[in-house]
Amino acid sequence: MPDKQILIEEDDLQYEEEILRNPYSVKCWMRYIEFKQSASAHALNLIYERALKELPGSYKLWYAYLKQRRKQVKRRCLTDPAFEEVNNCHERALVFMHKMPRIWLDYCQFLMDQCKISRSRRTFDRALRALPITQHHRIWPLYLKFVRAHPLPETAVRVYRRYLKLSPENAEEYIEYLRSVDRLDEAASRLAAIVNQEDFVSKEGKSNYQLWQELCTLLSQNPGSVRSLDSGAIIRGGLTRFTDQRGKLWCALAEYHTRSGHFEKARDVYEEAIQTVTTVRDFTQVFDSYAQFEESVIAAKMETVSEMGKEEEDDIDLELRLARFEQLMERRPLLLNGVLLRQNPHNIHEWHKRVQLYKDKPREIINTYTEAVQTVDPAKATGKPHTLWVAFAKFYEDNGQIDDARDILQRATQVRYTHVDDLASVWCQFGEMELRHENYEEALTILRKATAVPARKAEYFDASEPVQNRLYKSLKVWSMLADLEESLGTFKSTKAVYDRIIDLRIATPQIIINYAMFLEEHNYYEESFKAYERGIALFRWPNVYDIWSTYLSKFIARYGGKKLERARDLFEQALDGCPRKFAKNIFLLYAKLEEEHGLARHAMALYERATQAVEPGEQYEMFNIYIKRAAEIYGVTHTRSIYERAIELLADEQSREMCLRFADMECKLGEIDRARAVYSYCSQMCDPRLTAGFWQTWRDFEVRHGNEDTIREMLRVKRSVQAKYNTQGTFLVSQRLRAEGGGQESKEPVDEMQALEQKAAVVAAEAERDKPQMKEKILFVRSDASKTELAEMTLQANPDEINIGEEDESEEELEPDEVQLEQKSVPASVFSGITDD
Repeated sequence: MPDKQILIEEDDLQYEEEILRNPYSVKCWMRYIEFKQSASAHALNLIYERALKELPGSYKLWYAYLKQRRKQVKRRCLTDPAFEEVNNCHERALVFMHKMPRIWLDYCQFLMDQCKISRSRRTFDRALRALPITQHHRIWPLYLKFVRAHPLPETAVRVYRRYLKLSPENAEEYIEYLRSVDRLDEAASRLAAIVNQEDFVSKEGKSNYQLWQELCTLLSQNPGSVRSLDSGAIIRGGLTRFTDQRGKLWCALAEYHTRSGHFEKARDVYEEAIQTVTTVRDFTQVFDSYAQFEESVIAAKMETVSEMGKEEEDDIDLELRLARFEQLMERRPLLLNGVLLRQNPHNIHEWHKRVQLYKDKPREIINTYTEAVQTVDPAKATGKPHTLWVAFAKFYEDNGQIDDARDILQRATQVRYTHVDDLASVWCQFGEMELRHENYEEALTILRKATAVPARKAEYFDASEPVQNRLYKSLKVWSMLADLEESLGTFKSTKAVYDRIIDLRIATPQIIINYAMFLEEHNYYEESFKAYERGIALFRWPNVYDIWSTYLSKFIARYGGKKLERARDLFEQALDGCPRKFAKNIFLLYAKLEEEHGLARHAMALYERATQAVEPGEQYEMFNIYIKRAAEIYGVTHTRSIYERAIELLADEQSREMCLRFADMECKLGEIDRARAVYSYCSQMCDPRLTAGFWQTWRDFEVRHGNEDTIREMLRVKRSVQAKYNTQGTFLVSQRLRAEGGGQESKEPVDEMQALEQKAAVVAAEAERDKPQMKEKILFVRSDASKTELAEMTLQANPDEINIGEEDESEEELEPDEVQLEQKSVPASVFSGITDD
């Protein structure tokens, strides 16, 4: 049977008839093809060919046919002629399907699988020419995958260049490929282009700085491969563009020169870097890289010398490199200081530190000080700018150049500082320098010049005026002048200085006291008292306290009781408006004056006033002094009213102490009833759970001096007080107990209420233990009673005795005893006639 004949089976007739009726129906052909899927490849291909002859423009038929043909040759050898037949089939399909990208992609992939490189490339190019540009994005990924899969860098580069014309945003992919094929020159050029392109957006999410860093790394690590760019200029451009990353960029530039073999240029770059960076981080990066560079150069030189043998020139060169490296390490603190000064040239502390680093180098020190005083702006200075001038002058002074030191300080007085205190310090240092060289008159002249009133007066805190016009109100200069006048001047000149200080209203309480002491030393007592009075007029409380205290002490020491009324007036003036905080010492001094030179009743009245005028925390101490002085002067009995007053005014804790002392005093005086009354009064402020000591003291007192009735009364009072605190102060007591003993428990309670209940149980148990157990009656008898009388007194019953029972007596014991009633019969006449019934 010939090949061109079509073999039709019986089952195919219905499909053949349908095709004859509808030869242009894709559905009919597809049903027929689906039915013949199990047939031979030849028969199936004939049906496809017949269908495509009728419908050559059907994408569905072509796609299925081509897919079927590729599937048929899938497992065959690449040299099989069937592959070429399939290729021809694709070519025939593309005559009609040249606008379908899927057909092109399948054909290209099929050619790639056959390893037909040139034919695949030409087919990709035909696809790009045939398809509209809007569909090129479907072809390019496979095309790029194809060119990357084969070691054909020139082809790939040309393809990528065409691709970037369509999609310039994918330049990073091209750059990565160029790096992989070692075409670094073009990679650097492309990378430089996208770095300079401001609107470029990295698809990998990299910032412009990261791209720039990649470029610098590429340039610095491959100086021999990149020829089309000026690497040094590009990296230096980054120094001005990325100021916060200068350390890395300087290191990259130095590495570029190092890899190029230009070691001296690299060293120059490092030196320039450490002299220009402004942050410690950048300096650390550059310095560490510089040190590593020097170490590597030395190591390479030593290795070369060891291999080639030693020569004199090599030894000299090696020693030079080692000396250079040592000098670099020694310079590190100075270089770091330079970085901090470039960061803030007005940092006074760093300038002083720089001077210390130049120790034993006078010329460098002078240059540093000169540069510092010229650079630092007092308005922007961090620290005290005058210390630079003072230290500069001290340096000249230490080296014996006094005239130069005077010139420096004289120039320092003309500087426009921001604070008057800075200028005052300069003048004071100027004077102290003259004193150190025993030029006393010169020192006085300098300070008098400093305190002279300027032509234009200004207020001390008026920042709009220069400090030179405000210096005359500086207490610092005036204080030093006063000290010098006291030591070197006359009494008149010293007094004039102090008067001038007070007139300028810049005096302090210490200045007033110093002035008065100076006058007193020269026996001008009344003048010194006037100085105190002037100081008192200048200041208010609490600043005036020191003046008053010194004034009153000096006045009493001078006159004693001779001018008692004047002293009293002074004390009353001092106490007028005196705060509670300072009243105590003045009252004690006043009362002492009255005791020694005045009237005792006046002293007592002062103590009474003091107990109310002092702070609450000092009242207890004041009452103790009052009681002690009253007992010494008037006797112990006079203190009763004081005790009562103290108990009334003081807080509960201190009142209890007073009550105990009061009761103890009454006991010593034999006033047992008074003492008992004091205990009874005090008991109202003593919770038995917290003040067990007080109740034990009262119990001991009753045991010694009371009887059974008084002890019962004491116990009754204790129960009533405990009941009062149980109902009124339970919460406060619980809080106090928890505060006192909360940290001593080993186990944490579940909650706060449980903790309070535990504490209450502990307190109740302690109160139960504290109850006095009356094992036998306590009897109080005469000391001369005989044993017989004692026995009779024990048996004798007291008709007025009230049996209140023991504390722990049970309720059953308190029930009344059963009474025996006598029974008697009722007369019959009472019932009348009822009895018969």
